[in-house]
Amino acid sequence: MKKQFALLLMGILVPVCIYSQDISGTWNGKLSLPTGSLTICFNLQKTEQGYTSTCDSPDQGVKGIPTESTLFKDSVLTIQIPNIHASYKGKLGADNKIYGNFTQGIPLKLDLEKGESAKMNRPQEPQPPFPYKVEDITIENPQAGITLAGTLTLPEQGSKFPAVVLVTGSGPQNRDEEIMGHKPFLVIADYLTRNGIAVLRCDDRGVGESKGVYASATNEDFASDAEAAFQYLKSRKEINSKQIGIIGHSAGGTIAFMLAARNKEVAFIVSLAGATIQGDSLILKQSEMISKSSGMPDAAWELTKPVLRTRYALLTQDKSTEEIRKELYANVAQTLSPGQLQDPNVMKQAEAQMNSMLSPWYLHFMRYDPTSDLKKTKCPVLALNGEKDLQVDADMNLGAVEQWVKSNGNKQVTTKEYPGLNHLFQACKTCTISEYGQLEETISPEVLKDMSDWILKLKKK
Repeated sequence: MKKQFALLLMGILVPVCIYSQDISGTWNGKLSLPTGSLTICFNLQKTEQGYTSTCDSPDQGVKGIPTESTLFKDSVLTIQIPNIHASYKGKLGADNKIYGNFTQGIPLKLDLEKGESAKMNRPQEPQPPFPYKVEDITIENPQAGITLAGTLTLPEQGSKFPAVVLVTGSGPQNRDEEIMGHKPFLVIADYLTRNGIAVLRCDDRGVGESKGVYASATNEDFASDAEAAFQYLKSRKEINSKQIGIIGHSAGGTIAFMLAARNKEVAFIVSLAGATIQGDSLILKQSEMISKSSGMPDAAWELTKPVLRTRYALLTQDKSTEEIRKELYANVAQTLSPGQLQDPNVMKQAEAQMNSMLSPWYLHFMRYDPTSDLKKTKCPVLALNGEKDLQVDADMNLGAVEQWVKSNGNKQVTTKEYPGLNHLFQACKTCTISEYGQLEETISPEVLKDMSDWILKLKKK
């Protein structure tokens, strides 16, 4: 009886505290996904008019997503986030936690606790002081009329170093190719420079300190930027101009082959999970692997596959963007239920998806066939892939390198598939995309050593 009375008394008293409580500060929680979890943070600030907020996705390296409205009334927190077509609604409990759902097309459970999210351990991330020279530089791309900003690392001792330009994958990337709290290009640059190889890495155009517009750029534009970085290295007296190569990750691997085919001065390329088949085929395979890793039954995939194949074929057609948009809308509508077609949140998300697919970069990527450039690549090639890569299938893409680069008589082609590694070359467990940020490893030490040893071996020839 005493226990029941205590609970009743708590039920009467606690809400009085809650109603007057200031919930300013950072609240974080784990968004439950079919493939794992994703940390979401809301940064709340109280004003005379009520609350304002921003949203962070630290596992994805995204901070400061603006929100449209933030309302806290009767212990219920409601946040609208139109930039990502999402919303959050949760209720503050007696234990000072907020219990609710994050909705982005579908509602997903997201409970929040006050305080900063735990910082993930990144043991490979190098910390100063560094045993090499670090120089922030700017590069002119006269073809595009823009300035790129980057970091050049040079070994402390010696001269005429072999050198590489690092080329990022798809999406707006900074010079460290930062993703889900990882900085793969920082780790690669550190390892290679410690082993006598100079490294230049730049912010993508329109990202960080680089000028230009990212949204209107295609891989042709990023190839132009990488070419400008290559020419910059040639101008440096510390660099051996005949030993400058390209290391490209994912879509950056595509760009590496583009450059090697067009510029015979490129001494070598390293393709890290490089996309070496046409985009529509690559994305269809990617969709299959991601869907099945999320638990989609084979029978369900066989029903979905023709719809996606039609969708991707639409994007390769030589039609105006508006013509493609109309056909694309009909295709996307096929995948939605009548209820979803009437749901404004679902339709906003579908619209955002279509806009992304109709962006200049995506349309170029879907239409571009790398085969011709692979056939023209005559410099030494090291192509690496993780066996568990869900984004760039190892068999298909390494197979294309073996088939087409060697077809021109190039005998300096090395390919390697790493068991148990994902698209970022991390040793993975579930090997889903959402796991990237949960793993402490940034990139496999074996991959780092293989790259370094291969480049240094070329130097001796």
